[in-house]
Amino acid sequence: MEHLPFEDVDYWDELCQIMDWTKKHVHSTFHICWGAQAGLYHHFGVPKQALPAKLFGVYPHEVEYKRSILFRGFDDTFFVPHSRHTTVKRADIEAVPELQILASSPQAGVYAVYAKKHKQIFITGHSEYDADTLEQEYKRDVAAGKPIAVPENYYPNDDPAKSPLVTWRAHANLLFCNWLNYFVYQTTPYDLSMIPEGVQTEGE
Repeated sequence: MEHLPFEDVDYWDELCQIMDWTKKHVHSTFHICWGAQAGLYHHFGVPKQALPAKLFGVYPHEVEYKRSILFRGFDDTFFVPHSRHTTVKRADIEAVPELQILASSPQAGVYAVYAKKHKQIFITGHSEYDADTLEQEYKRDVAAGKPIAVPENYYPNDDPAKSPLVTWRAHANLLFCNWLNYFVYQTTPYDLSMIPEGVQTEGE
């Protein structure tokens, strides 16, 4: 599915209806990986781009927008798993005035984007991955005879015979806690009819 143009995905029209519905009925929306690319494309016309090789591994990231409360409490460097064949380009995002890049990686590219007007968050990586998710993907593709590299920065010394190291769990928990606390719990209007107007969050 990732290789298909968005419009060729069987349920694209239905997904667009859901994404449009969230703009008037959901106070904050959190998009992940392909969902982030789909949301950026549907709402803002940001295209996805094919990568020359699958981005597969765990990569260091940095917070660019230091005032973002989504990354409150984060260290200077934090790790995030990625597993994808496509990406979004920084230049295409920066060309949209409503979008703010919050965090990125030299290897993995743009990681977090925020659309303040609609309180939408777009996350290109997989902070939610379990310890063995990349390993299961790797072993699945090896067993199927598909060309797949060992996930980067995942196994000690890049040796798949060893148990993977989890280097992203603490920051992943903090990411989702910050979102739920600052973007959902503290700012959702008591009167849900006010959701389209939204509530400005300090430090966004």
